[in-house]
Amino acid sequence: MLFSKPRPPEAKDSRAARLIALTTGGRPQWTPRDYGALAAEGFAKNPVAYRCVRMIAEAAAATPLAVFVEGRRADDHPLKRLLDRPNPEQGGPDLMEAFFGNLQVAGNAYLEAAGEGAENRSIGELYALRPDRMTVVPGPRGWPLAYDYQAAGRTVRIGRDGDGWLPVLHLKLFNPTNDHYGLSPLEAAAFAIDVHNASSAWNKALLDNSARPSGALVYSSKDAGDRLTDEQFDRLKTELANAHSGTANAGRPLLLEGGLDWRAMSLSPAEMDFTQGKHAAAREIALAFGVPPQLLGIPGDNTYANYREANAAFWRGTVVPLAQRAARALTGWLGAKVPGATIAPDLDAVPALSAERDALWGRLQAASFLTDAERRRLAGLEQ
Repeated sequence: MLFSKPRPPEAKDSRAARLIALTTGGRPQWTPRDYGALAAEGFAKNPVAYRCVRMIAEAAAATPLAVFVEGRRADDHPLKRLLDRPNPEQGGPDLMEAFFGNLQVAGNAYLEAAGEGAENRSIGELYALRPDRMTVVPGPRGWPLAYDYQAAGRTVRIGRDGDGWLPVLHLKLFNPTNDHYGLSPLEAAAFAIDVHNASSAWNKALLDNSARPSGALVYSSKDAGDRLTDEQFDRLKTELANAHSGTANAGRPLLLEGGLDWRAMSLSPAEMDFTQGKHAAAREIALAFGVPPQLLGIPGDNTYANYREANAAFWRGTVVPLAQRAARALTGWLGAKVPGATIAPDLDAVPALSAERDALWGRLQAASFLTDAERRRLAGLEQ
């Protein structure tokens, strides 16, 4: 019931795509960047990027997916049950959160259709695959022929089945310099992330040094020629490191012997004003992800009048297009097995868009020249 026989994508092909095949030759195409470094430095160590990824992934995954058959909503459809419970370990929102999170971190996200359901030859389960373990295997004409998944020193090739359908959905962000992999927002914001992380490291180092600029011990003795012996110099360095460095020794006074004088070193306000640079880097990170800085508590950015307006812009400008794109990809992918079914995000169930819905319904209600059927159609309701 859920299977049909679509024509393989090799039947119709771009003539320009064959040039890509000349450079690939059926070999796996590896991700052209260090995914581990992006995940470690950008996601795991940077709170701004971490929060951006979590906000986008959680919001997009919280948008319910509805199934329509011939324009009518079908909540009892097998595809709807698959989306609600994709595998024994995860619910629908959990799977989609991992899917959207991978997309934001790596620029690529993968879903695998596996198993058989209660009906004969139906798709039984969906799984999100880690993008750093996936490798595209181009076909003879440049299009993906299969995917290699590597884990625990083993490689599993997921290829097309007999009717040409590929049981892997690969959603990627636009990349102008690569034919097979997407460009991660983390990669676009890499410089800003480095600046932000370096600013945090500077703050940590400042705290480790008693939260103030360092100073200098000046030795002056005309009899010794204003120089310490090597033994005296080494002993002084050891005492400073052990007794006057670190947060535990903050504010501890120095006990100086004859001829030693402590001179504090200070920096100008312009030299110490790296806080604004840190906030600017944070705004650039948020810009790369499409998250209004106001939602992240970053000072100095009042583009939106209030938090509610910024939240609505975040949903309309970032979350809704992402959810719609994923729904279209799922429709094109699973639609080959479930003819006539369409997947679409249920935006009416999103509380953040309730104000826009109320405004739309108010305009439709005031439009006296429309019939009730036309109002329902314009509101996106079923006939």
